[in-house]
Amino acid sequence: MTTSQEALTRLIHGLTDRAGNLASGGVYPDQLAPIIRNGDDGPELVKARWGMPSPSLVLKTARDPGVTNVRNLGSPHWRRWLGQGHRCLVPVTTTPEQLR
Repeated sequence: MTTSQEALTRLIHGLTDRAGNLASGGVYPDQLAPIIRNGDDGPELVKARWGMPSPSLVLKTARDPGVTNVRNLGSPHWRRWLGQGHRCLVPVTTTPEQLR
């Protein structure tokens, strides 16, 4: 995440910043990360745990680290989160050098 909060508020009209101080750096599953969601008064920037709960049949430990990709949209496990009220933007950035 290299984009500043100020840049995000300039980019998205009416964005309310409720995230507090965001440090630049990596965004990882099961960690707090910035998201932009639809709030009661319009778009808002908040911190949220990044990822979705894993299906219980794939858990190998009692702790669920979550998953970041939902590939089977027909699975009953994901159905409750596929509605518009559960969607958000994850404002992360990277450069080709960081992918190597």
